[in-house]
Amino acid sequence: MKRILFFTGLFFLIVPLALNAQDKKENLKVVKDTIAADSTEYELVVLDPGFESWLLSKPMNMHSEGFYESHNRMFVSEWNSRYTNPGRNSNLYESYIDYRPEIHYGLEFNYRLYYYFKYFEEVNGVDLIPGDRMK
Repeated sequence: MKRILFFTGLFFLIVPLALNAQDKKENLKVVKDTIAADSTEYELVVLDPGFESWLLSKPMNMHSEGFYESHNRMFVSEWNSRYTNPGRNSNLYESYIDYRPEIHYGLEFNYRLYYYFKYFEEVNGVDLIPGDRMK
């Protein structure tokens, strides 16, 4: 008897909900998305408190976006190599950097990443790319 009451109550709950959902489906409209396919924005947040004040002396327009991108590919490659093959100073490279050349990160992101690597080199006394003394 309890089962019959349970299923009867369940029936009276499900049917109105299903009908209400059907009514809402008829009110939906498909609207074309006008946002560009590549509208993703990337932001680089550096937690080192000294970085932002250090970065103020490095104007963004000092180099082109292509310059920043090509150098970042080299820096990231070397960083990840040192991360995956720990050796001397292995405690400096605490995480893998997932930087993909096929993604357009934008000028500001590439600028900040490039100068983070330069800041990292200066603060830690290491050269990620030996011979690259570009400031």
